[in-house]
Amino acid sequence: MAHRRRVVRAAVSTVATTACLALATPAWASSTAPLHPAHQGSTAAAFQQECDDERFDDLAAGQDGWHFVLPGGGKSGSFESITLTFDNGTGPVTVKVPDASDAYPDYFYSAGGRVIHAYVFTPAGWTLVDGTATISGEADRFNLSHTCAGTAPTQSPSPSPSVPTSPSPSTSVSPSTSVSPSESTSPSGSVSPSESVSPSGSVTPSESTGGSGGGNDDENEGGLPLTGVATTSIALGGLVLIGGGALLMLRRRRDNITFTS
Repeated sequence: MAHRRRVVRAAVSTVATTACLALATPAWASSTAPLHPAHQGSTAAAFQQECDDERFDDLAAGQDGWHFVLPGGGKSGSFESITLTFDNGTGPVTVKVPDASDAYPDYFYSAGGRVIHAYVFTPAGWTLVDGTATISGEADRFNLSHTCAGTAPTQSPSPSPSVPTSPSPSTSVSPSTSVSPSESTSPSGSVSPSESVSPSGSVTPSESTGGSGGGNDDENEGGLPLTGVATTSIALGGLVLIGGGALLMLRRRRDNITFTS
């Protein structure tokens, strides 16, 4: 009996150890494989198109379909998880497979008893930047097998919000530029009445007393020489008259003198 108990205990220990090793072996064998460098920076539209893949049947018109594959045979094991980085045009977006909590449909597909296929649907137009895969075996990389490009939404709605830049209100400077009222300074600037100082400055009548009214502006400013000339002529005339009168008086006196003997 004691021998039989020892045999049973040994068998139980062996089974337990084997089970533990079987459960622990996948964890020890897991490794990380990068995305093929040649497939980094790819877009679905520019990659190999295989839209006849039946697993793209549920692909919407505005989505890109991506198919990834794990090469290397049995030593590479199976996909356990994949982390992909996309560029949506405004920044990076991380997509994990499998992940039912995000908005990007994805799933694994097995073949030959191994999970070596992965599918992801993203909005059309995204760029695959990079990726890593956790696998149960060992592999140098995993590949992007083929794609099915969708149709990206047109950008026509985006210009329409930016159209109402309202240039008309901002450029309608016609009221502000209608400076015709402000420029209508003709009343204030109509200096013609104020400049009509000819009455106050019309010294020509007063200067015309000298009889030399045909002079220019420079001569008008020097009006005194004209008056002096007129006075001199009058004085000379007076002297001539006085001299003539004196001669007449002397002659008459001479004629009236009588000589007595």
